[in-house]
Amino acid sequence: MRIAVLSDIHANAQALEAVMNDVIEQGCEHVFCLGDLALAGPQPKEVMDYVMNQDSWTVIQGNTDKMISNYGEDVINFLETNAPVMANAIADDIVILDDSHRAYLQNLPPQLSLDIDGCSVLLVHGSPRANNEDIMPGMPLDEIEEIISGTAEKLILCGHTHIPCGYQTNSGQTVVNVGSIGRPMTQDPKACYAIIDFNNGSFEIRHRFVKYNNALAADLMSKRDFIGADRLSDLLLNPGARHI
Repeated sequence: MRIAVLSDIHANAQALEAVMNDVIEQGCEHVFCLGDLALAGPQPKEVMDYVMNQDSWTVIQGNTDKMISNYGEDVINFLETNAPVMANAIADDIVILDDSHRAYLQNLPPQLSLDIDGCSVLLVHGSPRANNEDIMPGMPLDEIEEIISGTAEKLILCGHTHIPCGYQTNSGQTVVNVGSIGRPMTQDPKACYAIIDFNNGSFEIRHRFVKYNNALAADLMSKRDFIGADRLSDLLLNPGARHI
């Protein structure tokens, strides 16, 4: 069974369209989506409407999905302190998204444990212990093993950092960050996702880097009516620091 694993769409409809065309061309039978659907991108409503209408997707909740669904004073204060541009972005998203979008995000599971063709798989957004914990390239293996301690799944899939990477642990578990579709933070700003082929308890996984019309996405982003939209627009063309 061939499955596509996407994460961190962040309201980028152009990237999502290009990736889904590639998913179809690659013959994937199902899609896992690891969250962060809407915040801080060009077209939150369009992306949310698309995802909510997909019957062949399994979706979990990302940290920004939870922020949107729980939007209120605590979220505002946290973002204004830690990421002021995101505070402006979420305030604008809340105006664009309706109650059905927020209810969908609210009801997404924070993580899922599945059996795929005899292989146990754990879907998380950040890590098994926190939806905003980073699993990045170049981390010490003992730190990765501490992060996933208490899990038993053979394959753990995550996103959140927008940077793809992977680890094979001494316990025989595999941890893979699938990267980001909508706000890639690699040197080459292509949308990134993963394809996994499952077969009788084993699996093969590879990252896919897909070119999309990031110039159009950046132009649409720059026209969003909040302070800092131009900075988010530039990140689509010239990836840099994730937290601004």
